[in-house]
Amino acid sequence: MTVLQTDGLTKRFGGLTAVDEVDMSIDKGEGVSLIGPNGAGKSTFINLVTRRLEPSEGDIQFNEQSILGLDPHEVVQRGMSKSFQTASIFPDLSVEENAIIAALAAEHGSFRFNFLRHRNAYPEVTRVADEVLESVGLYEQRNATAKNLDYGNKRRLEIGIALAAEPDMLLMDEPTAGMSPEETESTVELIKEVKEELDLTFLLVEHDMEIVFDISDRIVVLNRGQVIAQGTPAEVQDDPAVQDAYLGGAEE
Repeated sequence: MTVLQTDGLTKRFGGLTAVDEVDMSIDKGEGVSLIGPNGAGKSTFINLVTRRLEPSEGDIQFNEQSILGLDPHEVVQRGMSKSFQTASIFPDLSVEENAIIAALAAEHGSFRFNFLRHRNAYPEVTRVADEVLESVGLYEQRNATAKNLDYGNKRRLEIGIALAAEPDMLLMDEPTAGMSPEETESTVELIKEVKEELDLTFLLVEHDMEIVFDISDRIVVLNRGQVIAQGTPAEVQDDPAVQDAYLGGAEE
């Protein structure tokens, strides 16, 4: 089953074409990384897919239905979840409450925060939240205040929040940004374990090519808004067009 498909996806800003007729598909259980040099259009593409930007042309299908015209929160409720470059958590709530909020939002849509006072009325939501915290290694810290976690665990919580929505596809934008080498290694292992355990479908944007080659089933390379190569890590690494695109350049 194809989870995400874009057809001729294009975004123009005045005379600049940031994303230029991009065709991409991601199948269920597939881990795909989107890479490219500075200004390639990666962030614009992600913002189009998550409905934070309106395309100039083209279509986006999620679970084989067009999502054009939907608001970002509606796309989330259809099963697309995203983790950001910086940890997006509720710092004054507990680790468990952060996960419960995500599970509640996915299960019930809009809700008031006082639902947390009655979270025992939602045993399934609490179960999902606690299972996610177990999977990301934070169950033992579930009662800790989120702001008191170290940076690496805040990022793990942020991934846990995204997973608590039980997504059909997870978008990860620089999940290891700002981490120490030890935290990075731990997070990469976490992503690999979660992918295997949950048959997770993901789209990853990441600067660290070692990480990209380690965890990706397939890599899509953008340059100047266009797809210039795609394939397995080995195929992409040996592609002359990719080497030319990166030669003397810095990644976005």
